[in-house]
Amino acid sequence: MQPIRRFGFDAAILFADILIVPHALGQEVGFREGEGPVLGSLGELHLAAVWERAAPVFETVRRVKAALPKEIALIGFAGAPWTVATYMVEGGSSRDFAQVKRRAFSDPAGFSVLMETLIEATTLYLSGQIEAGVEAVQLFDSWSGVLPEPEFRRWVIQPTRQIAETLKARHPGIPLIGFPRGAGVMYEAYVRESGLDAVSVDATLPLGWVRERLQAQLPVQGNLDPILLVTGGAPMERAVREIRAALGDGPFVFNLGHGIVPETPPEHVMQLVELVRR
Repeated sequence: MQPIRRFGFDAAILFADILIVPHALGQEVGFREGEGPVLGSLGELHLAAVWERAAPVFETVRRVKAALPKEIALIGFAGAPWTVATYMVEGGSSRDFAQVKRRAFSDPAGFSVLMETLIEATTLYLSGQIEAGVEAVQLFDSWSGVLPEPEFRRWVIQPTRQIAETLKARHPGIPLIGFPRGAGVMYEAYVRESGLDAVSVDATLPLGWVRERLQAQLPVQGNLDPILLVTGGAPMERAVREIRAALGDGPFVFNLGHGIVPETPPEHVMQLVELVRR
């Protein structure tokens, strides 16, 4: 609630670490100082436990929803199956994703078993957030950009489409937002084939291309480089003007091109909000 009170954003997004899902499935998940997430060996997974283990997130949604002003939207959040699978197979963060890619390339039938489990678990997790009160949900596929085109279609677009179809059937009218970070030109296929209602774009995409190829099809969200928010001043102002000039006449949500970083000065956030509103 603090950034909503301080900066007056139009929406709040409830961030719960994407590794909630493997934890809920029964994989051991921990965090080591200076290293980040550490996951245990990938053993038997239990879909039946997801609802109960994710219950604290649903309770948080209910409490935040009750505390938010009615005009402020609440957005739910989950990691997309491919990105979550990278942590589950690699045992944590990775530089080259060699283990998970090798498994997906060499045994696609076996890898699809894990992905189907993640599709179902993610759908349950987002459905629980919707039932608890979120008004839209967003799927983060932070590592989608490491896959070649055939595997991108199989492990990014297809799972996203399955989740979207199920959620739309269960919760008609709830907008679904996707974020295939680093997808490059594959963004276009993702937008066309995933069945989502809006797409977040990362800071690497040319604004004219986003306007012509993506925004012509659906609303876009983005895409200020988070380090420009750290920098502030004239460089940030110039980038904001360019983004608004390129995308402001179509369906558009101004946002960052990825997550805010810890060293961001709060006063720069206030400057950004004032600049966008002005």
